[in-house]
Amino acid sequence: MNITLYIVTVLIWGSTWLAIAFQLGDTAITVSIGYRFGLASLILFAFLLLRRTPVLLSLRNHSYAAILGLLLFCTNFICFYYATMYIPSGLIAVIFSLAPILNALNLWWLQSKRPEKSLVEGAIMGCAGILLLFLPQLFNDEQSQHLLLGIALAFAGTCCFSFGNIVSAKAQKSNMPLLPTTAWGMAYGSLYLFALSLFNGESLALPNSEQYLVALLYLALFGSVIGFNTYLLLVGRIGAEKAAYCTVLFPIIALVLSTIFEGYQWSLYGLIGVLLVIIGNLRVFGLLNVKQFTNLHWATNRSN
Repeated sequence: MNITLYIVTVLIWGSTWLAIAFQLGDTAITVSIGYRFGLASLILFAFLLLRRTPVLLSLRNHSYAAILGLLLFCTNFICFYYATMYIPSGLIAVIFSLAPILNALNLWWLQSKRPEKSLVEGAIMGCAGILLLFLPQLFNDEQSQHLLLGIALAFAGTCCFSFGNIVSAKAQKSNMPLLPTTAWGMAYGSLYLFALSLFNGESLALPNSEQYLVALLYLALFGSVIGFNTYLLLVGRIGAEKAAYCTVLFPIIALVLSTIFEGYQWSLYGLIGVLLVIIGNLRVFGLLNVKQFTNLHWATNRSN
């Protein structure tokens, strides 16, 4: 069961970054995200009512849902959508793959769970990989300012996602009903976004572009209703740190799609950077021993 949840989450979330890029246009970002999660919450509520699942929550669970709405279904996506204006969607997915490292660091900060040596080593490799990935553009004066802004926004969104992970894991340990709380969380996130849009004087009118509407439907149904619930179910089953394993594979799918549809140009620095990020995440999870990797590399060179 956990393997199925893992595969579904990876395939869906690996492809949503490109769909986000298709939503950018004349419509305000907060409006686009608001409709995404508003539609997702309606779909999820309808599903729960058809199954005759109670959707009413206790006051405590409403507080969890409101926090999740702010962190997972509002603030982080504002950052991600704006980041897509400055850097390719596939690169945002690479930055997002640092979520496991942030989860561990946040647990250290909030719950005094001291990180293991593997986390420190993985974090160093991951950060070095991100630096290499963007190194050529950083020396381009015309691109560096927008590039740094895109990186900062993507990182801020990943931080919000990490905090949302920890809140969700704690809530599920308190026997929070996952689907109803997620539905309410999406509804809260949508309300925050529409309130912000109205405050900024934005029109709530939806564009009639076929590309926009298809992307909206895909993001609402697959990226939000199915993707978020499979991921949060994983968080509840195996914990926030292990559930974030799937972020290791997000960049591969996202970068392939970005190469095909956005014309992302690969470089040697970029390839090495992506590999370092993936290896760093594997090290964080304890799935790669640096000493063994070094010995294997040395033995291979010696045999040659």
